[in-house]
This record gives sequence, structure tokens and C-alpha cells, in this order.
Amino acid sequence: MVSAAGDSSATALQNACAGKECLTWEDLPGRKGLLPVGRVKGELPCVEAEQAHWHSRNNQLALAALQQMSSQVATAIARFGQTRIGVVIGTSTSGVADNEVALQDWRDDSALPAHFDYRRQELGAPAAFIAQHLQLEGPAYVISTACSSGAKALASARRLLRAGVCDAVIAGGVDSLSQLTIAGFSALESVSEQRCNPFSQRRAGINIGEGAGLFLLSREPARVALLGVGEGSDAHHISAPDPSGAGAERVMRAALADAGLQAAQIGYINLHGTATPLNDSMEAKAVNRVFGAHVPCSSTKPLTGHALGAAGAIEAALCWQLLQQGRAGQTVALPVHLWDGVSDPEMAAIRLVEQGDRGVVDFVLSSSFAFGGNNIALILGRVNEADL
Repeated sequence: MVSAAGDSSATALQNACAGKECLTWEDLPGRKGLLPVGRVKGELPCVEAEQAHWHSRNNQLALAALQQMSSQVATAIARFGQTRIGVVIGTSTSGVADNEVALQDWRDDSALPAHFDYRRQELGAPAAFIAQHLQLEGPAYVISTACSSGAKALASARRLLRAGVCDAVIAGGVDSLSQLTIAGFSALESVSEQRCNPFSQRRAGINIGEGAGLFLLSREPARVALLGVGEGSDAHHISAPDPSGAGAERVMRAALADAGLQAAQIGYINLHGTATPLNDSMEAKAVNRVFGAHVPCSSTKPLTGHALGAAGAIEAALCWQLLQQGRAGQTVALPVHLWDGVSDPEMAAIRLVEQGDRGVVDFVLSSSFAFGGNNIALILGRVNEADL
């Protein structure tokens, strides 16, 4: 993975457990004053394809994550063949940010630049790019369900494996910062001008972020497995969540049932935690009803920003990295919940991770909630090492 919190899942988890400040304050077009965003820092790999439509920051982010597991992907290709490996990616912006610059040129000069290619912003571009880059011939497609996209890509990959369509699937999410999303969420009055403050009484909205989180899924034994998936679409409202939290509760319970686990076995919950008034309120209700007020929880969006279509995959990658720490039954450091500590007396009680908190984490749950009530919960867990 790559995000504002770090250029790998290991670095991001280290920063999350330390509660490190990772957002940057930027002067963005169409906004007055500085705005905190989760921008990926540092140089990204170059996309070497000749066709212009592959050249986008979005594909660079995807390539940066893909390169981190290049040896595992090469082994899978050698073992299963190019026709048996699929690609499922979640995104909401694709390469629109790059074409925004070209459209500004058109507005100013009445002509599009020579490098403009509309295909750069097509939603299917990230999956098609990865498939072409690796010369894969299995199914390759994109899921775009707003903020649940990256997590839903993992669920879709599991279905391809279980159906016998693929022997391995590259799956996850990627999204890049764009004026479109910043202006859009600003129009919804959902963007905070300060670092987002999830579950605080003074929460005031999200910080937009970018990044990529990719997995290589297969039926092969591994130390960490995707054990449970719960999906739902409550269709309560086009943009607002069901305030009762019923839709969120259903997918959490469905994930537990799918994994064959009891709520008490979950050692950590990565909250969707957008810091919007409605989302945090309904999520706290759902978590409290399913897990009570004792399971350690945190939102990692104050570190990464809300990476939209990539968020579910990035947060699953942090959970995966957390499960790589220590052994079964051992305590490990937990991702800190960054906020101002001002509790909302009207919010259902949940346990937010504080600096230095440790816990036994053999099973984790990560939730993602999207426009239209398109919700998902994933459960990842350690596999008995004797079974490997």
C-alpha cells in the first residue's frame, strides 16, 4: 500500500500506532486558505507504457503498490498462468485529476493539449492498466461504489476464487486527489478545514486523501486470511447514512457469521470513522450493539485522509499488517485514534484506542460505508500456523 501515512503498510502501521501527524496543509484551487489533505509524498514510479491514456497519477499510485508485491505476483503468474489471474480494483476518480489540467487549458486557450486522452479518466482504467502491465488475461474490472469500492473489490476477488474462475486475483483500491472530489464534498459541506476529528463532539467533516492498497488473493495457505465478508445496500438516502445504524449493523453481523466467529473474538475494529456528524453517530450505535463498549477501535483517516474508493483497501492493508505482528495470543501495539478527546454525550459508547494501548489481535474487522447505503465489513484473521 501507499498513502499519506507511509509508502508501505509497515510504515503506515508504525505511524498509526505512534499517532504521527501525516496530513499536509495545502492551498487548493477553488478554496480559500489552507486545507488538510492526505497526499502521498515522495516520487512515484514512472508509467512506461507508450499509450497516453495510461499516464495518470492514479496509475502511478497503483504501480507503487503493485511493485511492493512484484515477486509474489511473478510467482503466481509462473504457477497459474496469465489466463488464471484476475484483477479487481475499486476507484472513484480514476485519472480525472490529470484531465482536469487539460480541461483548464481548453477553458483558457479554447483547445485541448495534444496529450489529452479521455480514456485516462474512465473508471475501468486502473484494472485495465494493471492487467496490461502484467500481461494478464483473466477477468479485469473495476468496482465503483464510492467509499466501499476498495473493500468490495476484495469481496469480489474472493468470489472469483470460490467460483473457480481464477486461481489468484490482484485486488484492492486506488484513488488520487482531484479538484472534482474536493469541490464535490465541499459542496456537501462535508470537508473539514482542520484535521478530521472522528467521534468527537466537535467533529466537522472529512479530509480528502489518496493512495492505493493492493492484495494478491489466492486459495493458497497464508498467515493471514480473509475470513468473513458482510455486504449490504440499505438505500436509505443517496448520500446520508441510515441514522439508526441498522445497515452498518447488518453487514458486521453478516461478516461475523460468514467467518464463523463471535463478536467477543474480534480484537480490533478499524472504523470507517469519517468524522462527519451522521456517519460517526450511526457507526457508534452499530458497533455498540454488535460488540459492546470494550473492543478497541480507531479510525485511521486522520493519518491517511479519506481515500474514497481506495479507503477500504488501505484500511484492510493496515489490518493485514497488524495481524503480521507477533504471534497468536500475544499483545501488540494498536493504531491510535487521533482526536481531541472531547466525547459526544449523545453518541453510543465505544472504546477508542489511546496512545500506548496494546491488545491481543487474532481477528480484526474493518468497515466501509458508502453513498446509497452501500456498506461492507471485512474480517481478517490469523491462520493456525500448524495448518500452513
